[in-house]
Amino acid sequence: MKSVYFQIFFVGIMLTFSYESYAGKKECQSYADKLRNVQSQQRQGHGLKRSEKLNKQEKVARKKWWQCERGLLKKVKSNHKKKQRNIAINIHQPLSATFSRDVKKGSSKPFQTSAPVVIKSRYQGKKLQAWLKYYQQPKKCLRPKTTRQFAYCVENRRTQQLAFEKGDTTIIVK
Repeated sequence: MKSVYFQIFFVGIMLTFSYESYAGKKECQSYADKLRNVQSQQRQGHGLKRSEKLNKQEKVARKKWWQCERGLLKKVKSNHKKKQRNIAINIHQPLSATFSRDVKKGSSKPFQTSAPVVIKSRYQGKKLQAWLKYYQQPKKCLRPKTTRQFAYCVENRRTQQLAFEKGDTTIIVK
């Protein structure tokens, strides 16, 4: 009879300790995931500064995970988060009635005006055709790589326009 009680007592103690260890593993899972994530980032290629930063992150993540496993990590109360959330909500001012109505309604026009957008070039008709024949864009102005090249292209176009308007037929291309 004593052995039956002893076996029941032993099984009860085992279940109690196994549940606590399982619960501890469940709480520490997020810390273990964070540690694995940092370690996987370390395996990817990166520079010296990134490597140092990841080493620090791994050290912190490993320390937190180990503290959680040993039961030394302090638990964060959920009430603290709720207070922060309520404070954040109280800080923001409510939207004005007209603004919220406009947002709900939506705008049917992308611009304030309903007039059509008209883009006119500097020259029209035959003068435009003459300008297109006259203007010769340098090859490096097809896709300027730097702001210096872009500035050169703008200046070149401007000088060619001035020469075209004066009626000078000599073409200057560098």
